[in-house]
Amino acid sequence: METIRRLRGFRDIIGEEIEKFRKIEEVSRKYLSLLGYKEIKIPILERTELFVRSIGEATDIVRKEMFSFTDLSGDSVTLRPEATAGMVRAYIEGGFFNKERITRIFTIGSMFRHERPQKGRFREFNQIDVEVFGSSSPFVDAELIWLISLIVRDLKVQNFQIEVNTVGCPDCRKKFRDLFSRFIASKTELLCSDCKERAMRNPLRIFDCKKETCLSVTDDAPLLFDVLCEQCTKHFETFLRYVEGFKVQVKHKKRLVRGLDYYTRTVFEVTSSDLGAQNAFIAGGRYDNLVKDMGGPDVPGIGFAIGLDRLSLIIPIDKSRKAPRVFVATIGEAARENLSRVLEYLVLRNIAVYYEPEPRSLKSQMRHADSLNVDLVLIIGEEEIKKGIVLVKDMKRGTQKSYPINLEGLVNDILEGSIDFK
Repeated sequence: METIRRLRGFRDIIGEEIEKFRKIEEVSRKYLSLLGYKEIKIPILERTELFVRSIGEATDIVRKEMFSFTDLSGDSVTLRPEATAGMVRAYIEGGFFNKERITRIFTIGSMFRHERPQKGRFREFNQIDVEVFGSSSPFVDAELIWLISLIVRDLKVQNFQIEVNTVGCPDCRKKFRDLFSRFIASKTELLCSDCKERAMRNPLRIFDCKKETCLSVTDDAPLLFDVLCEQCTKHFETFLRYVEGFKVQVKHKKRLVRGLDYYTRTVFEVTSSDLGAQNAFIAGGRYDNLVKDMGGPDVPGIGFAIGLDRLSLIIPIDKSRKAPRVFVATIGEAARENLSRVLEYLVLRNIAVYYEPEPRSLKSQMRHADSLNVDLVLIIGEEEIKKGIVLVKDMKRGTQKSYPINLEGLVNDILEGSIDFK
């Protein structure tokens, strides 16, 4: 019978990478909690209309990348391609705007897009999504940049750059769209096939293309930043002053845009030269009209998403000392009858422990322990029970030492890292 394999673009995450995921979540939760953010769990599956209305019907995500299907009730549903739309729906449906002036929430989970898989990009990918509702102040924009810098620096990311820009308000974008459409009209044939479509549907996305031909075409193109209204210009300049107050270095990248229609004013990305072409691992921006456009009150919002899959590629392995991993090897029935007590004693003191559930020879159990890459093996046999001891073997150095079988002294030495095998 043929083996069933996982779908293209989906993967199993285990071992060192899952440890990095856990570290990213741990550090993010720490700072989010300190700044008053509450965690929320939102559905993976939503009505397709939610994403069409929020992300934009002309975007690549809605047109080409969503996993959508008709369910048994005849409704069109979609696996979420991003989290902001669902967070806005939850904000409106939960009536948060009636309960608190400012809402700070975050969620962690899988997103889904039918893209071409490559390094750091999968069809199921993992994000931490952070949103703030209720303030249009550029100080909140700066706070998010500071929050991102706290997380990234705590994770010891070495080569990163925070890039910022403004995409203005709808009036600014309408003015720019007319200007840019006239510019690009005579150059359409030089664009890639995707950008030819974007020129008609969503011209701003051309600036997001990474292909050399499209980059060269837009080298001397007009920029949205150059046609900003007075209010949007002031918002951006004030935002930069506040960022400076947080002592965070950013780069103003005038060509930076975001591929979703709902963005207004401040947009930003955090990139790393260690990630190749797909170099952004955090991205976000302001969306002051989205809540209203989704049927809610006229409440501004801003947020960002951390891509765990990409960020995990560039954070160092945590080499801080951890409690050793222990394997308990038992020989004979009397020793096995003591196994449950030993396991309980170790686990309740937060020591990772493994054992062989089937009766095996000591040699077989030592091979098992070696395959698990444990640090220590506790050997308990009939002779050890008679003597009231347990033998402790250091698997890295091959030396061993005896301890009283009451385990108290052994556990203290394990947790303190003070076992001396000399």
